[in-house]
Amino acid sequence: MVCGQALRLPAWIDSAEADGADREEPEAEDPRCPLCRRIDPPFERAVAYGSYDGGLRDLIHLLKFQQVRPAAAVLGRMLAGTIAGTEKAMPVGTIAVVPVPLHKRKQAQRGFNQAEAIARAALKQLSRPQRFDLTTGVLVRRRETGSQIGLTSHQRRENLRGAFAVSDPTRILGRDILLIDDVLTTGTTASECARVLLRAGAARVWVATVARTLKIYDVISLSEEEFSVPSSQFSVDPPSCTENRELRTEN
Repeated sequence: MVCGQALRLPAWIDSAEADGADREEPEAEDPRCPLCRRIDPPFERAVAYGSYDGGLRDLIHLLKFQQVRPAAAVLGRMLAGTIAGTEKAMPVGTIAVVPVPLHKRKQAQRGFNQAEAIARAALKQLSRPQRFDLTTGVLVRRRETGSQIGLTSHQRRENLRGAFAVSDPTRILGRDILLIDDVLTTGTTASECARVLLRAGAARVWVATVARTLKIYDVISLSEEEFSVPSSQFSVDPPSCTENRELRTEN
């Protein structure tokens, strides 16, 4: 059996897993239905400064597509506030900050990785920068991927399958990771990166982005308490059938 909430959640699991979900007996300590347990994203939580529209969207486009690099400092300030608000939920110790990588051809074309530029700017703004260790080059994109626009959830996953790899597992072994990107759209990229990092030995993965898309078919329905987050920031926990929220998270 699956709950009504699960039926409204994204299928980032394979159809074979979904077909077999109702054959599992729920564990006593986990009140969620089998499907909800299977569709949990591999990251602990995803947080974003604001919605991907208006001036925030324009600022991100200035950096990515017009190479206006000073925009990274402004976006970094925004992200720093979001990270600071999430830090207390993270475990003690140093957190490895890993930007989502570009393929080397795309990075050469653009001249920089916008996720890394924003991450560097954000860490300079934090009150305890020593708690965060910028760890570049460990997560790599080993093949170029086509556009995700217009693809179904399954097609998005297939498009990214095998696209990322960890170059040196010893650099993240047993470490908590903060994955950084400019925009979280449907969560596919963040989920794939998190899976690769966890398989290579990372302990846990959090995700922080400057913006998060909100679309008619990509709705977040949050309680009034969650809408009251200051500074236009919002955060998203992995979806659950026991919580008052509906979420589709793929990037």
